[in-house]
Parts: sequence; C-alpha cells; structure tokens
Amino acid sequence: MAQLRQEVDPEEAGLDAKALDRLDQHFAHYVDDGRLPGFLMAVARGGRVARLTTHGHRDRAAGLPVEPDTLWRIYSMTKPVTAVAALILVEEGRLSLDDPLDRYLPAFANPRVYESGSGSEVRTRPADGPILIRHLLTHTSGLTFGFYYSHPVDALYRAARLESSVPPGADLAETMDVYASLPLQFEPGTQWNYSVASNVLGRVVEVVSGQPLDAFYAERIFRPLGMTDAGFHIVPEQADRLSELYGETEDGGIEPIPGLPLRGRPRFLSGSGGMVATAYDYHRFAEMLRRGGELDGTRVLSRESVALMTRNHLPGGVDMRTFGAPAHQEPGNEGVGFGFGVSVVIDPERTVAPTGLGTYGWSGVATTTFWVDPGRDLTVQFMTQVRPKTLKVFPELKRLVHEAIVE
Repeated sequence: MAQLRQEVDPEEAGLDAKALDRLDQHFAHYVDDGRLPGFLMAVARGGRVARLTTHGHRDRAAGLPVEPDTLWRIYSMTKPVTAVAALILVEEGRLSLDDPLDRYLPAFANPRVYESGSGSEVRTRPADGPILIRHLLTHTSGLTFGFYYSHPVDALYRAARLESSVPPGADLAETMDVYASLPLQFEPGTQWNYSVASNVLGRVVEVVSGQPLDAFYAERIFRPLGMTDAGFHIVPEQADRLSELYGETEDGGIEPIPGLPLRGRPRFLSGSGGMVATAYDYHRFAEMLRRGGELDGTRVLSRESVALMTRNHLPGGVDMRTFGAPAHQEPGNEGVGFGFGVSVVIDPERTVAPTGLGTYGWSGVATTTFWVDPGRDLTVQFMTQVRPKTLKVFPELKRLVHEAIVE
C-alpha cells in the first residue's frame, strides 16, 4: 500500500529540525487540549518529504490513531483537481477558456443579474454577456453559495434548497438546472465570489469528455499519478482508515458530526468538494503541479498550463479582498490573488502570514490545506477533520513552517 514517508533529514533539505519540532509541539497542544482530534503534517523540499508528523486520533471514540495512510475528506481541495481536469480538455482542444458556458450547458443561456430587492421582490436584468469557462475557474462567474448571509441572491439559493450546494437527492446534471434558474449576484467577470462554480465546471467536464466525473478523474489524473486511494467514495477495505469528522462546539471543543456520504458511490459527484484522499495521494497531486505538470515520467499537463493555472487572473493584478463580493470583504485575503482553482500570493508583504511570492494552494472546510512555494521549492500539507467555527490554524501553520526554512 502506498503511503507517505519521510525521505530526507530536515537539515539536508535546508530546514531547521528544532523549528520543525516546535511546529509539531504547537499542534500537538491543539490535540491535547481537545481542539483537534489529531493531524498529519508533511513538509517537503525538492519533492522529498523532510518532516512527516502524525499525532492524535482519526477516531477518538474508537481510539484509532492518525497514521500515514489515513483517509481524509478534503472538501474544497477537490477544486484544484477539477481545474486540472478542465485544463486537460483545454489542452486537447475540446474546451476553450473563452467558450460560453451555455455551449455545454444550455440552461445557462441568457443569464440574468441581480439588480435590487429581496425575496419575492428581487428584480433582475439581462446580463451584459455570458458566463465563460474562465469565469468558473476563477470564481468570477456571479454564482454564489447558499450559506453566505451577505446578499439577497444567497437567500434565493437557500430558498431553492441549496444550503449544501445541492438539492436533496439530485445528481450533478439536475443540480445545474437549479443553479441556472437563479440570478447571478453580479455581472460575470466583475467580482470574485467563492461559489458553486467548481460544481458547474465538473459538469462541463462530464459533458465534454462523455464520462462521469469520477471516471474521468480516475482515468486522467488519479491512475496516472498513482493516487491509489483518491476518489469520491471508499470501498469496504478502506473503511477502517477513514477519519471521523468533527465539528467545533460552542465551548471550543469538538464532537462527531455527519460528513460526506462516502460509503457507496454518491449520486452527486461534487467537483467543488466531493473527494476523499490520503496525504500520499495529495502529495502526488501537489508534486505534479510543483514539477510543472509531470511526475515520475508521466505528464498530466503541459508546463505552460500549470503556469497559467498558478498565476493571478483577477483583473489589474488585484487581490481577492479588493475584487471580492460582499461575502469576502473581511480581512484575510490581502496580498492574495486567484488563479484557476488555487489562490496565488501576489504581495507577500501584505499577507496575514509569512509566505513567498507566487505561492499557490487551497484549503478544505474540514481544516485541510496544501500549498506549493515555487521560490523555496517547498510543498506543505496539513490534514485533520474539524469543521471550525472559530478555530484558525492556517496562519500559525504558515508562520511556523516559514520559521523552519534555513536556505
């Protein structure tokens, strides 16, 4: 069974072992005081893992420890995989970044944009132009999420039973019709709003390729990269390796909560957040990106496509907060732009935690994250399973990793 292993001593990789010890101890305290059940953390340079830490439990009640082969719900870390899937089709000439969405999903023809009002009094107008494929990749489509409470269109999503982004019992194709029936929050291409766009992009991949989303990912991404456990569901032999999912309680503790329905192939294949994977799986994916689209002699994307994916596409080179819709006006996105399915650091002096120019990555709602720092030849991932309310570990993680870099 493939699993992540430490491959080199920290000093040989230009990392301070004592600083990495402090990093381990910092998050071990989170486990010891009950804020995290357990975690896996991997720090690699030049593709070689220089620190692999597992601590705590994947299932507290059963007393099962976190191990290198533990399976994690990676939620929104699915989005970069969906972006890669779309770019594979772009490279093959079967899809173009500037194609209108309705060429593949006719329900999105003639979109309407919110103008004023709320609830049944919402007024809309015809959009000036279509949603383009690049708008889906950059979250500038005008689509939104139902769990935001910052705009009247968010409320329309909730009224359409889209609190969790999918109507109960619907598949990916059926869900597209619901999305398309709702107004856009803004004119496509004019703001950044994290949204259901990756689900829409996943459906585009299905239509263009003629394959179900899970089959396309398995054939074109997972098997070529040796991502042996990655998928949209688990089989019985994997079940005992799956981490329990926890939610943060009001007093700062954690308790088990329902997660993705992974035991059996789901009816809804979410290109936005449906994947499960091991740390080994996602390390393989991140390494493919770090190496410019190739890994161990297998090329998934061209170097040019990876460069395109991992540069800022927000107009005028601005960051996500500057270009953000109302839901994203809070501090936290300063100095960070957005590429295709990944965030991209454009001004390290303005970010909330130390990081390098051009660093790209993304996170999941269960407190999973990864990033690649090309300037430092650094790849980092952190896996746990807590849906937070106030818990924020990523700035501390980035600061402590940064402090471990010697050269």
